[in-house]
Formats: sequence, C-alpha cells, structure tokens
Amino acid sequence: MEPLKTLNDMVAFLQQRGDRKRVAVVCPNDASTRYAVEKGKEMGFIEPIYVDGDDKDECARRAVALVKNGEADILMKGLINTDNVLRAILNKEHGILRPGHVLTHVAMAEIPRYEKILFFTDAAVIPVPTPEQRRQQVSYMTYVCHALGIEEPRISLIHCTEKVSEKTFPYTKDYMEIIAEAQTGKFGRCIIDGPLDLKTSLDQVSLREKGIKSIINGQADALIFPDIVAGNVFYKTITLFGYAKTAGVLQGVTAPVVMSSRADSPESKYYSLALAAI
Repeated sequence: MEPLKTLNDMVAFLQQRGDRKRVAVVCPNDASTRYAVEKGKEMGFIEPIYVDGDDKDECARRAVALVKNGEADILMKGLINTDNVLRAILNKEHGILRPGHVLTHVAMAEIPRYEKILFFTDAAVIPVPTPEQRRQQVSYMTYVCHALGIEEPRISLIHCTEKVSEKTFPYTKDYMEIIAEAQTGKFGRCIIDGPLDLKTSLDQVSLREKGIKSIINGQADALIFPDIVAGNVFYKTITLFGYAKTAGVLQGVTAPVVMSSRADSPESKYYSLALAAI
C-alpha cells in the first residue's frame, strides 16, 4: 500500500481491494452512525449487521459475540454510552481484549496545513499510561502506520519541552528508555525521538530556531501524548479550529473497534470505518 495523502485514499484502496468487511453496529439509531454505515456500504467496503434493542448492555454483548464468534470483522458503537460497550469488550470470559494487551485509541488526521496524514494516541481511553502501556501504544502505532503504507514511521514522544525532567515529569525518563529499546528493533521498523514539543515535532523551522537536533526533523508521522488530557485537547482543537478530518479505532482487541464520540462528525465515523476495514 502506498502512503496515504488524504483520508479518501483509504476508500480508494479498499475499493481496489474489493472485499467487504462485516460490521456489527451497536444501537445504530443516530443519523451520523447511519450515514457513515450506509455510505461505507454504498462505497463497497463494508456490510453492516445492525444490533438493536431496549437493553443497551445486551445489545453490546450480542455485538461483541458476533465479533468473537467470527461472524463480524469490525465492531462499531452507535447511539449507546461508551461504558456499555467497554463492559462487553473487556468481559474476561466473553470479551474481545487480546490476552496480555491493553486497550488504547489510535487516531489519524488530515490537517490542511500539514503535508501528510498525522497519527496520534491516546485521546480517548488510557488516562495516564503506565510505562508498559506506553510501550504498547508505541507498538500499536507502529503497526497501524505500517498497515497504512508508512514503512518507517517517525514517532515523536510529546512533552511541553525538549528537556527530560525526571522529578517533575517522570514519564520523560521513560521516553529515553523507549528510544533505546526502539534502536534495538523492539517496536519494529520505526524512528522514535523525544521528548519533543508539538511544534518541534511537526515544524522544521521551529526545530532549527530552537537549535534542536532530532532524527524526526520536524516531520513526525505519529505523536505519542503523555496522557489523555493532552491527546484529547489536541484532537478537539484540530477538528474545531484546524478543520481536520479524522478517523480512529481501538487497538488491543481481536478486531478493530470504531468507538466514535457522539460529537464526532458523520464524516469522521465514515473514515473510521475505512480505517477499521484496512
């Protein structure tokens, strides 16, 4: 697969590939979910399976069971609280969390003033990642980037400055360990650097003006945020003020999960289905 330039490139790739993924849609009663699903069906890359009813928890359990039993390839949240769906996903006996893995959210964005698609995590699931959770986030990010045609993704570990501060920001010490592990090939083929702030990760001029040398060189493909607050604020800001188009899926599960917010646009849900299908 060639590296993406726009989110529509995902749809073109899926149409060329020619297969349809079965999507278990939990409580598809809102207009934006219906729009996304029907458009995905019309464009030829998904086939929806609607799971509805009065008992939300039961709907979530039924949809997850379809995935677990191999009757659906993707799970999608409709007009239902996230907690209801997560309970079904994380159920130890009947859920779809992969053994030894953590649940996290990977998003991608087409931003008008950035030259390529930008990936980032985690804006939706893990409040404050532990060192092990952060390493899994890096692994998932590498996997998603590879699946979307980026052979050697440049991954930036985000901080408010480029300095390690073990006392004030203890996770920055962990950043250095992750970089060392990446150099041994632990995360597959990728380039990792940090701590870097947002501008030095994404803008070569800012990098030069601050006199910082980085192998990412202001051209990051992906950002690992320190916590959910930073990731979520970034996500909301680029969509509200930056006119970004976005998509996102949950990772760590046996099949991709589209867990969009009720505030996400119909277009975002549609592109999330395309990402999940890939």
